[in-house]
Amino acid sequence: MSDRLSLAERASYGFGDFGYSLAYNMAGAFLLYYYTTVVGLPAAAVGTIFLVARLLDAVIDPLVGIAVDKTRSRWGRTRPYFLFTAVPYVAVFIATFSVPHWSQGAQLVYAFLTFKALGIIMSLGSIPYTALMPMMTDNPADRLRLGGWRSIGTSVGVILGTAATMPLVGALGGGNETRGFFAVTLLFGTSSLFALAMLFRNCRERIADEAPASAFRALPAIGQMLRNRAWAVCFGFCLLYFIRFGAMLGLTIFYAKDVVQKPWLIPVMLPMVSGGLLLAAFIAPPILARTGIRKGCIGAVVLALALLAAMAGLDHAADWQLGGIAVPPLLFPYFAFSIVTSITITGIFSMAAATADYHQVLFGVRHEGLLSSGISTSTKVGMALGSALGAFVLAWAGYQPDAVSETARADIRSAYFLVAGGLLALQAAVVWFWPMDGAWRDRLGALAP
Repeated sequence: MSDRLSLAERASYGFGDFGYSLAYNMAGAFLLYYYTTVVGLPAAAVGTIFLVARLLDAVIDPLVGIAVDKTRSRWGRTRPYFLFTAVPYVAVFIATFSVPHWSQGAQLVYAFLTFKALGIIMSLGSIPYTALMPMMTDNPADRLRLGGWRSIGTSVGVILGTAATMPLVGALGGGNETRGFFAVTLLFGTSSLFALAMLFRNCRERIADEAPASAFRALPAIGQMLRNRAWAVCFGFCLLYFIRFGAMLGLTIFYAKDVVQKPWLIPVMLPMVSGGLLLAAFIAPPILARTGIRKGCIGAVVLALALLAAMAGLDHAADWQLGGIAVPPLLFPYFAFSIVTSITITGIFSMAAATADYHQVLFGVRHEGLLSSGISTSTKVGMALGSALGAFVLAWAGYQPDAVSETARADIRSAYFLVAGGLLALQAAVVWFWPMDGAWRDRLGALAP
């Protein structure tokens, strides 16, 4: 068992997720709005950009994972990537929200290239970041704590990337959204650079894969990864989570503005997502330590389905008057829903680290980089599919920003609840097969070659 981690190490690990997720969450929440409303690109074309760009990650991410497993340097196997990708990541993030005033065709090409570049550079940083956790410690309690700190980093990134974005766009842009988005990316980019510097400075690798880099063979390693049941469950569970998260994140803006017809709900509902993540970061580790990953995540999903049904039931209800303020009653189950679903994020982080332990017992090697690349792929492809799904819902509904029909409102409302419910049910089915709860070490010992 490795030495326990210091508070500085745990906090700095959380900084890492903030550094990488801030740009990612702003893009997930507002690129659809920015492309369609600020730039004026067609929704169906934007959905195609999201889908194609992220599906390419299925090829790119494993290559990054293989590179991590082959890396040997004076900074370790993962930390060089934090050092050398931070500045390019921020530069491309700023460029993504700076579409020039060109022809529409040229703008679509620019949007695809910058969005794809953002994904590639994020892969070069986020995959080593995920691979770092099982290298830092093999203590299950510390891994849950690291997952909690990572969830805190995620939640702060979501708060700034979603709730704070539009107020800052208005304040910094002086009514000009093009100028406002550019100013916000500069501000957020500076914050990301500081966070990634803390990650590089304070986090250390303690657990090493003893196999030499020259012994790594890509195709056999990928075959082993696909036979790793723990990895497969984590991949599927994470993929489904982020498809739902990406679709709801993108559609919430249109649900609040056009379906409920209360635009002021946008800076209320999006912060509730981040607030749920932040609260779950503190309550999830003790819950999952007591219940185990499988039972805890299934319980969270079942409760989330009940809360989603309550939201749908309260969708048409009259506003509640609280302190003279008219508040839609669906906000209360919505906030609870955000907390409950966020519990599974800490579970995903812990599951991702445990896949390396499972892999070592089965095959005698850890391959943290390759395994983490698969989880990273599930995250980004899930967000891409979710964002594309949101765009395709708008296109299917015949959404017109200046003249929203009742049919379009009804279609957006139905998709908002039904898509989320179906994906949650699939998550519960997938995590049922998680193999590493309870006396998992004994079971793994029986599988060891």
